[in-house]
Amino acid sequence: MKILLTGSTGYIAQRLLPVLLEHKHQVVCCVRNKNRFDAEKFAGFDLEVIEVDFLKKESLVHIPADIDVAYYLMHSMSSGINDFSQAELLTASNFKHSVERTNAKQVVFLSGIVNSEVLSKHLLSRLNVEESLKSDVYGLTTLRAGIIVGSGSASFEIIRDIIEKLPVMIAPKWLNTRCQPIGIRDVLHFLEGVLMKDYALNKAFDIGGPEVITYKNMLLRFAKVRGLKRRIFIVPVMTPKLSSYWLYFVTSTSYSLACNLVESMKVDVVAKPNQLQEKLGIEAMTYEESIRLAFGKIEQNQVISSWRDAMNNDAYPDSFKKLIEIPQEGCFKDVRSMKVDDPERVLHNIWSIGGSTGWYYADWLWDIRGLIDKLFGGVGLQRGRTNSDRLSTGSVIDFWRVILADRQNRRLLLYAEMKLPGEAWLEFKIDKENIFMQTATFRPLGIAGRLYWYSVLPFHAFIFKGMMKNIALYHQLEKPVVKI
Repeated sequence: MKILLTGSTGYIAQRLLPVLLEHKHQVVCCVRNKNRFDAEKFAGFDLEVIEVDFLKKESLVHIPADIDVAYYLMHSMSSGINDFSQAELLTASNFKHSVERTNAKQVVFLSGIVNSEVLSKHLLSRLNVEESLKSDVYGLTTLRAGIIVGSGSASFEIIRDIIEKLPVMIAPKWLNTRCQPIGIRDVLHFLEGVLMKDYALNKAFDIGGPEVITYKNMLLRFAKVRGLKRRIFIVPVMTPKLSSYWLYFVTSTSYSLACNLVESMKVDVVAKPNQLQEKLGIEAMTYEESIRLAFGKIEQNQVISSWRDAMNNDAYPDSFKKLIEIPQEGCFKDVRSMKVDDPERVLHNIWSIGGSTGWYYADWLWDIRGLIDKLFGGVGLQRGRTNSDRLSTGSVIDFWRVILADRQNRRLLLYAEMKLPGEAWLEFKIDKENIFMQTATFRPLGIAGRLYWYSVLPFHAFIFKGMMKNIALYHQLEKPVVKI
């Protein structure tokens, strides 16, 4: 079966793709930028990658006509778009018209549970997208899920941040809202299971785990699985805006996503009963089982995808590729180099930078910089990284974005997503002579940018020096050894 997969660099699609390929399907992945998609790890499978932007009709000509099924796994809730609902409707409309010109007999759409009389802006947008996707040409199958629990999922990581950081919580009243969480493994079973099932065409099904619980109960049960004692006190005085700021500063979420999550969490998301689970023979995991499975993946460093790596394309309006070419004119640079005896070990250290490993020198200063970034509305350091020693183009490392991860040519290039009066790049590479080079580049924006560079210059003098030496000398399972 030939399948069109949209949202291919997103959390769900990256989990679904291996499942489809292992079932011998031919998959066509739609991406905005091929550089962000690592097709090499799927060598030997029937996979095609095409560049498509569903907000731009002219790019849709690349969609092949001979597809059988298409998955619609796109959304704009975490983007910086003020009116994301309009963007979602435009994307859905363009998708529908392009798929109607193919041989596709089915479209599978993963949506949200919309059974409450009053819906949040996000859930209402999902319902409107569902209506927009309906067609007389193909059959639409909609799977409606609530909280998805899995390693790297937004809900899982946000709950983890809250539980691991706060022994006592003063929380808003929306923690009494009911939900029906479902494990990511079960979501994938449903998504793959409905393929070309006649009884699933032109139908919508709610999918959820076996339990209906409150968000407060979710937090407490998460803590119990982790062996942590937590106390939660609910107060009625926290406004949605205050709740959003609370979520933003405590967790690794962005402020725009926090606002949408808070609004959605005021609405019950409980599944209506249906026979789909029985027809597909799926025995859904409990909430605790989903948590244990997620931490099993984390402990084995086998997290396939993370919501953190989803890129806000509004932040890169021209081209992601252009950032690979670091500007030379009008820039400030900090350039350092040294000869290394064990380039493979140094390369491993470079590929492990950030996240739980840290930045090899003066991590407390990096923490302060992350806090300052949060205070000014940035992403801060809390995003971490998805895997401890694996990187690909588009991955997140704290408040950096990986622009190029070329291990074969021993080069890693990062682009700053922190709040700055300009643009910043951080590059690590090892040449053929085993010269390790580390370059920080800053392109200032106006006088503010120049003042910023000169204000942090004294810190750069020892931070970048110490970081480079420790990367060169650091051995696995040891702490950095250089003190400056």
